[in-house]
Amino acid sequence: MQGGSKGIGYGLKYQARCIADVKADTETTTFITGTLSLKEENEVHLIKLSSSETELICEGLFSHPNEIWDLASCPFDPRIFSTVFSSGESYGAAIWKIPELYGQSNSPQLEELASLDQHTSKIKRILWWPSGSHDKVISIDEENLLLWSFDSSNKTTQVESRESVGMLHSLSGGAWDPHDRNALAATSDSSIQFWDLRTMKKTNTIEHAHVRDVDYSIKKQNILVSAEDETGICIWDMRMPNVPMRELPGHAHWTWAVRSNPEYDNLILPYHPLTISKLLQSAGTDSAVNLWLAPISNSGDSTTESSADSPTRRIDPLLNSYSDYEDSVYGLTWSSRQPWIFASLSYDGRVVVESVKSFLPKKTYMVQLLSVRLQW
Repeated sequence: MQGGSKGIGYGLKYQARCIADVKADTETTTFITGTLSLKEENEVHLIKLSSSETELICEGLFSHPNEIWDLASCPFDPRIFSTVFSSGESYGAAIWKIPELYGQSNSPQLEELASLDQHTSKIKRILWWPSGSHDKVISIDEENLLLWSFDSSNKTTQVESRESVGMLHSLSGGAWDPHDRNALAATSDSSIQFWDLRTMKKTNTIEHAHVRDVDYSIKKQNILVSAEDETGICIWDMRMPNVPMRELPGHAHWTWAVRSNPEYDNLILPYHPLTISKLLQSAGTDSAVNLWLAPISNSGDSTTESSADSPTRRIDPLLNSYSDYEDSVYGLTWSSRQPWIFASLSYDGRVVVESVKSFLPKKTYMVQLLSVRLQW
């Protein structure tokens, strides 16, 4: 699995764009993914990496009623996950539970624990607090933030608070601070907005155009990574948010998302899919996942290099390129159990698991990341 394009593959029946690590499964390296078929009955696949790390095994295959646009695994219960889905022009969201008897050839149906049905705009993302058990869930639509209380035992959800961001700031996603359960970063077309969930008020804003996604560093406080159309990848020190502490180059198209590694400092996964399907087909686009390595200060404190005294560095240290794809890559996730392993999902429904162990830096103050490059 190390280096090159020696990934382990697994094929879904239909197109797909969502994959997540099952963080709460501490015994096996497990991923969950869902399909995006307009006409066929969609599926959720629970996939396990074998102990020999030579194959991906389907642990459960479940029907899902609608197209899956977002999927997230509960961080404290391996059998619970959430989806954002659509049926025609209607969007919805729900929390599901995988039945105990999964693993059979004919898996039983998913159990819907709760419907997140208080949205008035198009739902974009469901967030679980990443650092452990918490009875709150956040849902984001284009105009609102909703904080829910979730009782898995009684199968109930209730809106605790909500806040409208207005029609001028169309929200697209966000990230929940793993170091502070009251802090949220939300992305819009032109900015990154920071919210205090206790008051549901904005505490700060970074004005940056075309921000696609954000993610907090799990190992270091105050470090945020953003994925953007033109800049590519920006690394921010939230103590000095006026300018990014690092900028990493983009590719032929926008950077779609970023994911921080759960173990290694500033190890992140950004990816760059092209969303125009016709152009993909006519141009013969070749997608690749790229592995990069970039230096950053050991303490994570950017005061060692004042933004006023020196310009933001631009670096392009490509370590490796993974080319096991025939279509654009929309989903990437690190394994929490084996943080040197990542899973990727291309739009044609192909899951590939790779290892970056041979590329892990000897010093923990390096930034390592993956990206998807589209080559015409």
